[in-house]
Amino acid sequence: MDKQNPILILGAGTFGLSTAYHLAKAGYTNITILEKSVTFPPELSAGNDLNKIIRAEYEDPFYAELALEAIAAWKSPLFAPYYNETGYLLCNSAAAPEKSKKSLQKALSSISQRPVFRNKIIPISSRNDIRKVAPAFTGPMQWKGYFNSFAGYAAAADSLMAVYSACIALGVTIHLNSAVEALTYSGDICTGAITTAGKHYSAPITVLALGASLGSVLPQIKSQVVAKASPLAHIQLTPEEAIQLRGIPVTYARDLGFFFEPDRRTNLLKICPAMAGYTNYNTPFGLSLPPDDNAFIPAVDEAMIRRLLRETLPELADRPLVGRRVCWCADTADSEYVIDLVPGKKGLVVVTGDSAHAFKMLPIIGKWVKEVVEKGRQDNARWQWKEGSDAAAADISWRIGQTTDFKEVKDIRRDPEIAQARL
Repeated sequence: MDKQNPILILGAGTFGLSTAYHLAKAGYTNITILEKSVTFPPELSAGNDLNKIIRAEYEDPFYAELALEAIAAWKSPLFAPYYNETGYLLCNSAAAPEKSKKSLQKALSSISQRPVFRNKIIPISSRNDIRKVAPAFTGPMQWKGYFNSFAGYAAAADSLMAVYSACIALGVTIHLNSAVEALTYSGDICTGAITTAGKHYSAPITVLALGASLGSVLPQIKSQVVAKASPLAHIQLTPEEAIQLRGIPVTYARDLGFFFEPDRRTNLLKICPAMAGYTNYNTPFGLSLPPDDNAFIPAVDEAMIRRLLRETLPELADRPLVGRRVCWCADTADSEYVIDLVPGKKGLVVVTGDSAHAFKMLPIIGKWVKEVVEKGRQDNARWQWKEGSDAAAADISWRIGQTTDFKEVKDIRRDPEIAQARL
């Protein structure tokens, strides 16, 4: 295909930016991204976050291999400043359900047989074992699992900013404050998109990288993808407190939640509770879609955060939470990505199904989209459009608990200044 022909990408999150970056690196010279957020990183992008886990633990060896490829790419010049190999402490508490224990064992099995993890895995079966790999933790932590030193986290929003800047340097045009109203067609050929401001962008190839909001412009994805939200919050540490926790591993009790070392710029400690995810079906489309408001978390998840802290850092368990919000992703029934042409439409490519495990692929996922754009098809059956799959009904093996719709949540918590602003 002619590398000077326009390519339109909708969405400037993880998928959209990585796609633009790989296309531009390959010599495509007419790439435009439309992003509805007025600021960057995009407000509702799952990647607009302090940090994300970078690890190769997958129940499925296929994704474990891809994750190892991604980890190598995180050590390349563009991404290395944002990758921190602090290790990964993955365990279950004494009260963990059997599902959680099985998921951990499958993940451990998928990496244990790989040479790259030789001498990288330490079994955890006692409090003393945890003390050796995380001496800063003061809680009881009667956990069982393992510590993997070949893992860590990425500074997420900073990584997106780096790719954004690289895209601009490569000639990519990025329009913020450009929400898409609808796709445009000539017969079965997608000709581009029109924004809510009425501006039409034409292109022979349009790539949909809209994350959890995809259904708003592609409602036929309904059965394959369901938007789910995961809560998170932070504790503001003093510089002295942050120094005490510097270098702790990414710590994940599968049945309680996870947290990272404090952010080195802000001293914020990010904490996420373990849960199955929330949907939002209160939309005109009959789909679960993110609302504009994400600055809250359910009270039950705040309680889970404090329970996790009592297990690990009890001195912080009653501290005020700040930066409460929910992070939206797009779940598929099998946790596979969908990177394919939309059936019955020409010139329309979709990349979705992050299923809460895509950010680690930021350095490489765009090349998979580029291949589909160039070939005009998806040869990997795992990432093809799957008509008839039911993402809403799927029991995801690694998600703990039951999915809840936000209309059933009666008690939510906001940061004091946000709550005051809504009075």
